[in-house]
Amino acid sequence: MGILPNIAESMEISIPKAGHFIAIYALGVVIGAPVMARITNNLNPKKTLLFLMLWFTVFNTLSAFSGNYWVMMLFRFLSGMPHGAFFGIGAVVSGYLAKPGKAAQAMAIMFSGLTIANILGVPLGTYIGQELHWSYSFMLVGIAGIATLSSLYFWMPKEDLEEKVDDPHAKSASPGLKNKKLWALIALTTVGTGGFFAWYSYIAPLVISVTKLPEANVGYVMIVAGLGMFFGNFLGARMVETFNPVKSVVISMLSMTIILILNALFASNGIAIFVLSFFVGVITFTIAAPIQIAIIKAAKGAEKLGSSMNQSAFNMGNASGAYFGGLPMVFGLGVNYASVVGGILACIGACIGIAILYMDKLSKKNKG
Repeated sequence: MGILPNIAESMEISIPKAGHFIAIYALGVVIGAPVMARITNNLNPKKTLLFLMLWFTVFNTLSAFSGNYWVMMLFRFLSGMPHGAFFGIGAVVSGYLAKPGKAAQAMAIMFSGLTIANILGVPLGTYIGQELHWSYSFMLVGIAGIATLSSLYFWMPKEDLEEKVDDPHAKSASPGLKNKKLWALIALTTVGTGGFFAWYSYIAPLVISVTKLPEANVGYVMIVAGLGMFFGNFLGARMVETFNPVKSVVISMLSMTIILILNALFASNGIAIFVLSFFVGVITFTIAAPIQIAIIKAAKGAEKLGSSMNQSAFNMGNASGAYFGGLPMVFGLGVNYASVVGGILACIGACIGIAILYMDKLSKKNKG
């Protein structure tokens, strides 16, 4: 996202069209998550995660050698395919490796990898892409993939968790996947997190065109947002200890609505952009652990597939956020209007969460 203007200039396309690379990656996640979860269903978790990370590493590295729009579209799609299954299965495994009652904290630790990537990896990739060439940023992702493969191979426990995680012969028609609440949660993730991506997809042109800071400041803003994500990730795990997971998500979505509208209003201020970016990061990642736990509970009997589907939903939010966030620019409005779109999407996500809570209350009342 931070090198979007550089890729657009190199390939002689508009920034909204370059945003298609974000959307197609997300589409790869959406399609790939359930497909990869099924393909690897008979492998033990360690072999599954190694296979998925190898795929991810190969196609992200090949993205560096994309000479035109369509080749890049193909490689970004293929790069995205293992993403959802990797995080989905990883979340389930981390929960089972944790001590009793510590599943949320274990998932938060796993997802902290994403936050550290946003603090270090994304700004570094942005800096390299701006100072050298955008292709080197993708090579950096390939190097990170090799490091991840090594970590999994040497450090992931060797014991077979397959029976714990879920039934390897579970069918797609598992009762968990028929649960209406599961699909409502997936809708919540898809729409609500789209609010964040409507803002984050266009963070580079926002900083350059609206805040009017030098290009080098894009990386600094992303570091600040990444720091917010780091703290928000663990705050989300704590929130689950106080509220039920869905209520935690509703609180976060309502907060996101407010902060994104404020961002649209005050993004032109050089200090405000850093403060607001930090809080957007905090609020967004308070959602990660609670929604993952809610999904796993709702997909009982098919936890790996359900968890992977939530990653698909997260990336449908990525795709829809990038698309809808870019529409104001297509109609001649400023980049800051992407944040307005984000606020609307987050508000709709909160409304879906409130509806889920209401249905849960009715269900309990009827059982009582």
